[in-house]
Amino acid sequence: MSRITRLPSSLLRAAAVTGVAALSLTACGSGSGSGSTSSGSGEAKVGLITKTDTNPFFVKMKEGAEKAAKENGAQLSTAAGKFDGDNAGQVTAIENMVAAGVKGILITPSDSKAIVPAIEKARAKGVLVIALDTPTEPESAVDALFATDNLKAGQLIGEYAKAAMKGKTAKIAALDLAPGVSVGVQRHNGFLKGFGATDKDVVCAQDTGGDQAKGQTAMENCLQKSPDINVVYTINEPAALGAYTALKAKGREKDVLIVSVDGGCTGTQAVKDGKIAATSQQYPLKMAAEGVKAVVTYAKDGKKASGYTDTGVTLITDKAQDGVTSKDTAYGLENCWG
Repeated sequence: MSRITRLPSSLLRAAAVTGVAALSLTACGSGSGSGSTSSGSGEAKVGLITKTDTNPFFVKMKEGAEKAAKENGAQLSTAAGKFDGDNAGQVTAIENMVAAGVKGILITPSDSKAIVPAIEKARAKGVLVIALDTPTEPESAVDALFATDNLKAGQLIGEYAKAAMKGKTAKIAALDLAPGVSVGVQRHNGFLKGFGATDKDVVCAQDTGGDQAKGQTAMENCLQKSPDINVVYTINEPAALGAYTALKAKGREKDVLIVSVDGGCTGTQAVKDGKIAATSQQYPLKMAAEGVKAVVTYAKDGKKASGYTDTGVTLITDKAQDGVTSKDTAYGLENCWG
């Protein structure tokens, strides 16, 4: 995935100190710089910090936040890391948004543990902090979490894969995210739980960073190691499409079952096209919209959102399996990331 270009941290901090709107904020929809601002008539200032601004998942999340900000009369500032894992960039974004006077920050943490000190500083200054999609470690480091139940998302595709194999011996490849990232760990463990397997049953495991090109390379490596792989679990749909490309190059795309998580429009279309057997659809637009509303409520009456809000997950496939609840791609395409 391509990444955005950010100003050096020293310049960003200087901007915050002098009172300039943080993160080179520009008019909503301009797409320039490392952030943007959507203005409403109300007083609530909301910050949204995503892992990247190019991953379609986070693009949809930003759309949801922008729409909710307009509907609720809030001012939205956005920023993103240079890449998935850019903790330093997210720390700088938090500092600049706090300096700019936001009432609340919505964040998808790139590093669930390393981001905690910056979050604690923001909360100590009265800023409401809500994690979206990815929980912090500990989860209590933020005021609230709005996210998919990622363990359940993984479990659904694990149950589906087990049913689809119909008793055949599985040779499993796992195309994961990166070590220690909670979303990746939960989806991976959920898949194994749903399939009734353990890590000992995985013949090849590779990290992909959720990237399509890296997913293709990972699949190529796994096929070299274990040519008889017949089930592929992927952390997300870009990794799944990378795996499909590698399998197709070997003439294996018809006899290997690929399952994934995300439910984006491109990924759901890939399910319809037969490239991916099934995916667990999640709803980033809803996460962001509910987060903005929570910050606006806090700004108006001081009521803080708290605890975990499950924003839902749905198994999408056109090849339903007995005993596994699912919806077809017509539903998936109508609701992709909504």
